[in-house]
Amino acid sequence: MCPTRHLRLALSALLAGVLLLSAVVPAARAQEETEHEEEFSYVQGAENGPENWGAIKEEWAACSTGRMQSPIDLSDEDVSLVCSLGYLNHTYRAAEASIVNRGHDIMVRFDGDAGSLVINGTAYYLRQLHWHSPTEHAVDDRSNCMLSSDARACRYDMELHMVHESAENKAAVIGILYKIGRPDAFLHKLEPFIRRIADGPDREVRVGVVDPWGARGKGCAYYRYMGSLTTPPCTEGVIWTIIKKVRTVSRCQLELLREAVHDGMEDNARPLQEVNNRDIGIFRPRPCKHYGLFPSAAE
Repeated sequence: MCPTRHLRLALSALLAGVLLLSAVVPAARAQEETEHEEEFSYVQGAENGPENWGAIKEEWAACSTGRMQSPIDLSDEDVSLVCSLGYLNHTYRAAEASIVNRGHDIMVRFDGDAGSLVINGTAYYLRQLHWHSPTEHAVDDRSNCMLSSDARACRYDMELHMVHESAENKAAVIGILYKIGRPDAFLHKLEPFIRRIADGPDREVRVGVVDPWGARGKGCAYYRYMGSLTTPPCTEGVIWTIIKKVRTVSRCQLELLREAVHDGMEDNARPLQEVNNRDIGIFRPRPCKHYGLFPSAAE
């Protein structure tokens, strides 16, 4: 059993004993401590569930009316090989960072210059990264994954989003998929800090210097499409890059992230959205070289 599970069981037993002895605590105070209303949730069918996000606030309307929403199913039959995309042109550097429990996810916020990703001549600066479980994007690969509501598509266990922003406040996100397996070295370094902010929405701690390359990992092949943020306000115009290589995370690490967020947010993946005839490209180094179409180093 994972250490976090042992700790959780011990704390639950201790809490039960304390509650039996705390009859003097007013009921109103107890209710205040146990209730925490979230603006949105991932529970389908709930009043604030994903199908209703667009109606919660006027500025969230795109969640319901947008035609270029994310995440989507990256099925092979919808994907075109685009050699001209080229290798990803990113330059990251280690920077001071803080880790934040946002209630619906755990985020690493870079407080210093963590480098950038260049797409079509525009620099997008790395601002933060966070995790979703299970993966939000789905792929047409039935090996070692969970079938989504679309019988063709598969979702893996976790997805990391590296969020970049340009000087014009436009977003570009790199998504990395994970399946249960060997521990993730980058996440391992953050585990003590995640435990410190567990079960505390809006709680944050400084973690010192964090190297984004540890999060990015390896893998040259990737999918590319235009989409949106996957949480309200679901802003469109986001350039999505999903790395094709699937990495591994241990079950204990996954449980740590899931248990750290607010109750009901353990599954924090938005349902798949309609593709609506969008172009989905994929860059694969080997096929491009095989056909004599050598990719450039920059995009």
